[in-house]
Amino acid sequence: MAVSIGHNEISNRDPVYVIAEIGLNHNGDVDLAMQLIDIAADAGAQAVKFQKRTPEISTPEHMKNTPRDTPWGRMTYLEYRYRVEFDREQYVDIGDYATLRGLDWFASPWDVPSVDFLEDLNAAAHKVASASVTDIELLQAIAATGKTVILSTGMSTLEQIDAAVEALGTDRLVIMHATSTYPLPAEEANLRTITMLQQRYVGVPIGYSGHERGLQISLAAVAIGAVAVERHVTLDRAMWGSDHAASLEPKGFADLVHDIRIIGEAMGDGVKRVFPGELAPLAKLRRVLA
Repeated sequence: MAVSIGHNEISNRDPVYVIAEIGLNHNGDVDLAMQLIDIAADAGAQAVKFQKRTPEISTPEHMKNTPRDTPWGRMTYLEYRYRVEFDREQYVDIGDYATLRGLDWFASPWDVPSVDFLEDLNAAAHKVASASVTDIELLQAIAATGKTVILSTGMSTLEQIDAAVEALGTDRLVIMHATSTYPLPAEEANLRTITMLQQRYVGVPIGYSGHERGLQISLAAVAIGAVAVERHVTLDRAMWGSDHAASLEPKGFADLVHDIRIIGEAMGDGVKRVFPGELAPLAKLRRVLA
């Protein structure tokens, strides 16, 4: 079953849908966000993804007053969340820029008001962050938009994923296998889960959201059959912020997209046949003809 986002189709018959996860790697800076959009577009990705919070609602109570050292000084975790959050005007700027660069753009809303915020800006889709899998009220609000939903499944049990899928429906759903360890060690990638999810949710496109260092695990996910891949992007993995170390720098992200495209072509359609390039060797080497 194909699912649409913008002008793109997501299915096993279409090019792998590559999402550049900008998240909070912009550190609250619109110019930096636009540089990351450029990285995604130049590499050949189809989409960029952000995060949208109403910090007072989405920040857990036990975290609000936790002190955090930041480039802007020591502040509470809640103050930090407000510091890196884009407002409507800033989102209009980055959304317009992403569209100008030919990319779908959307975000992970972390609370119900953020769904309304993104709908007002006509985001192309909605992404459910792994942390929100059990927030049924949020999932129902997202489902009510009628837009395609991408569901990440990190730190979740199958029972929790089942409940999320029931709340979202399967008509416009993409499920992403994920493990929410940053950075992700290979022994926790568990890529065979992609096959299990394909069998459990028949007809739902299954992708991969990765937080590992390097490219190998994401490329293996495509070889297994992932039809969408999401990876964080950054200008420099040494930058301050929680996600930079698990992100790809510009060359790494470009290499990833390049290699995904080659693997995508190589996957074929599964129909065994003699290809044109085999005809000359066949005529030269086969002694007994059928």
